[in-house]
Amino acid sequence: QAQLVESGGGSVQAGGSLRLSCVISRYTSSRYRMAWFRQAPGKEREGVAALSSRGTTAYADSVKGRFTISQDNAKNTLYLQMNSLKPEDTAMYYCAAYLLNWDVSLDRNDYRYWGQGTQVTVSS
Repeated sequence: QAQLVESGGGSVQAGGSLRLSCVISRYTSSRYRMAWFRQAPGKEREGVAALSSRGTTAYADSVKGRFTISQDNAKNTLYLQMNSLKPEDTAMYYCAAYLLNWDVSLDRNDYRYWGQGTQVTVSS
C-alpha cells in the first residue's frame, strides 16, 4: 500500500557526491524497515544501505565509509548520501520498504514496496 518515489540521481565524476531522496506516501506504521538497493546491467539487485524503526543501520562492505542512510520523519523521506563515488557505483538505485517490521535487512526478499528507481552514473 505504501508508495515510494526516488529522486536525486544523475551523472558525476569519480570522487564526487550525490544525495538520493525517497518520498514515502500512505505510510501509517511505526514499525518498518527501509533500504537502498542498486542494480547494474547483468548483475543481481544488491542491498547497499538499510535502516529500521529501531534505529539500526546496515551497509554493504563496498560502500561502508562512503554512503550514509538517513531519514526525515517529518518529511516522510529517506536519504542516501553518497560520497567518494566510484565508477563501480554506477547502477539504478531503488528505495524499498517493508512495514510492520523493525528488523534491519539488506536482503531484497525482505522488502515488499519498491520505488521506480533513479539512475546514478559515475565516470572516471
